Amino acid sequence: MLQANTTLGLFRGLTTFTQLWYSTGGVASTYPYASFFPGASMVYTVQAPVMITDSPAYPYRGFLFDTSRNFFPVADIYQTLDAMSYVKINMFHWHITDSQSFPLTVAALPELSQYGAYSAAQTYSLQDVQDIVNYASERGIDIMMEIDAPGHTASVYESHPEYVACWNFEPWTTYANEPPSGQLRFAVPEVLNFTQQMFASVLSTLPGSGFSTGGDELNTNCYVNDTVTQDALTASGKNLSEALSMYVLGTHDTVRAAGKTPAVWEEMLLVQNISLGMDTIVLVWISSEDALAVAEKGYKMVHGPSDYFYLDCGAGEWLGNDTDGNSWCDPFKTWQKAYSFDPLQNLTEAQYDLVLGGQQLLWTEQSGPENVDPIVWPSTAASAEVF
Repeated sequence: MLQANTTLGLFRGLTTFTQLWYSTGGVASTYPYASFFPGASMVYTVQAPVMITDSPAYPYRGFLFDTSRNFFPVADIYQTLDAMSYVKINMFHWHITDSQSFPLTVAALPELSQYGAYSAAQTYSLQDVQDIVNYASERGIDIMMEIDAPGHTASVYESHPEYVACWNFEPWTTYANEPPSGQLRFAVPEVLNFTQQMFASVLSTLPGSGFSTGGDELNTNCYVNDTVTQDALTASGKNLSEALSMYVLGTHDTVRAAGKTPAVWEEMLLVQNISLGMDTIVLVWISSEDALAVAEKGYKMVHGPSDYFYLDCGAGEWLGNDTDGNSWCDPFKTWQKAYSFDPLQNLTEAQYDLVLGGQQLLWTEQSGPENVDPIVWPSTAASAEVF
C-alpha cells in the first residue's frame, strides 16, 4: 500500500517503489518453474516485506546546470531531469546565460540570442523552454532560471554594445574572473529599463516560484575609466554602490511583479551590502563558512558552497595562466565529500529555519554533452540525500 498527502508525494513514492525491484535477462535455470518461462526475464525484490516512511528534510533540493559556457541540446537536459527525478531532486537551477554566450530566446528582445548565441543552432527557443518546463513539471521538478547580471554579461555586447562596459579588455584578469570581460553599465538608467524588460519577458513564460538575478563576481575595475558610467554617476549624483543598489532592487521589483521570489549570489548581501528585501533568497557559493554571515543578517539561504558541491573542480586549469595546472577549487568534489556536508553547521537552532536546502553545481567550461553524466553522477545523488 502506498499512501501520501499529495499527488507529488505519490509520485515520489512510486519512484521509490520502482527502485526496490531488479530484473534478470532471463529466468535462472535453478528457478523451480523456469521451464514455464523460456527466455523470459524475471522481476524480483530482495527487500520484501518493507515499510518506508519518508519525507524531505528540506524544500529545496537542487542541481545547477550551466548551459551557457557550453551548449547542451534539449535531449541532454531531459536526460538530466530524468536522473534528478530518480533521486528526488526537485529544483533545476538553470544558469542559462553568461559572458560566453546568450542562448536564451527572449520574446521582447530576440536580438540577444540572435547575436549572442554561439550559433543559430545553439539556442533555446520559446518552445524549447516551454517543453523543458513541462518535462520538468511532469517529474516533480520546479525550475529557477538565472540570468546573471550585471556581471557575466559580455555576450549582451553582441546585440547592445552601448550597454556593456570594458568588453573584451586586456588583460582580462584585471576586469573579470574569466574571459571575456564585459559587464552591464548598471548606472545608466536605460540599462535598468533594458534589464527589467528582459526579465519581464522571460518571467511571463515561467511558472516557477523563484528567479535568480545572479550578481556574483562583479568587477568594479570595469567602471573606473568607463566614461559612460562615470557620466551617468555624475548626472545622478550617486556613487557606484548606490547605483548598483538602485539597479538590483529595481530588477527585483520586476521579479516580484511577476509573482516570483528573487534570488542572488551571496556577494550582493555580504560584499556589496545591498539592502535586499527580506524575501530574497541568498545562494551561498564561495565557502561553506559564509552561511553563518547570511543567517546573522536574517536571510533565507540555499547551500551550494564550492568547497563541497562544485563539480568543475579538479579537472585542471582551463584558463592557461596557472603554471601549476590546478583549478582554483581543487580537488574534485567526490560524492563522499558532498555526503559529509552538514546543512546546519555553525548555525544556532534559532537560525535553522533559514536553511531552505542546497544544491550541487556544474559550471561547464570543461564539460559538454560528451562527459556530463560521469561528472554529475553519483555526486549529485549524494547531495540530494543530504537535503
